[in-house]
Amino acid sequence: MRQKQTQRTVLVTGGAAGIGRGTVALLAQRGYDVAVADLDRPDAGTQAAYFRCDVSREPSVRDCVRAVLRRFGRLDALVNNAGIADPADPPVERLSLQAWNRRIGVNLTGVFLMTKHCTPHLRRTRGAIVNIASTRALQSEPNTEAYAATKGAVVALTHALALSLGPRVRVNCISPGWIAKSRLSAKEHAQHPAGRAGRPEDIGELVAFLISDAAGFITGQNFVVDGGMTKKMIYV
Repeated sequence: MRQKQTQRTVLVTGGAAGIGRGTVALLAQRGYDVAVADLDRPDAGTQAAYFRCDVSREPSVRDCVRAVLRRFGRLDALVNNAGIADPADPPVERLSLQAWNRRIGVNLTGVFLMTKHCTPHLRRTRGAIVNIASTRALQSEPNTEAYAATKGAVVALTHALALSLGPRVRVNCISPGWIAKSRLSAKEHAQHPAGRAGRPEDIGELVAFLISDAAGFITGQNFVVDGGMTKKMIYV
């Protein structure tokens, strides 16, 4: 077992792509030991240790957390980022129970299971948890019932955990808006009061702050990071 008493370790679920990948890269640059828990393997150049994990299955989560502790010897922060969304979800009357349960399993139960198995280790280091929800917890598009329900539940779970785990473990939540995964048009960027859509590193920067000692007085909060879109009046 590699013991590091001064090097902090962060476990990021869903760290192989998107917001997770951007967060992993930023935290590695800031000097953290980073563990990625994902079903997919990160890019070869990723400066993080990879642990294959299905966050919806407790045996997989338990094995993953044990492996991280064997590798790094400590855990200082957990970023619950893993989640699935399907823009092609059907109307609610045709949404299958299987699809509903899969989203609940990954997006919500995954947060619970990872938190459950990481908490004893986070207590020892007076660590922090950051859950990644979505602005869909606050506003919706048609046919997003499963995704919106899970993300709303993550926000509520966050403040419940903050009370249960404090003061030794702080728990906060980030609700990203439109985080661009591909090249957008100038018109799409201009929709945002901030003048552009989000980037994965925008979320990574806030994660880095929330798990740092500088955020020691912040817990139980949901931070909306959306370039101002949830405050924008829309007239049709």
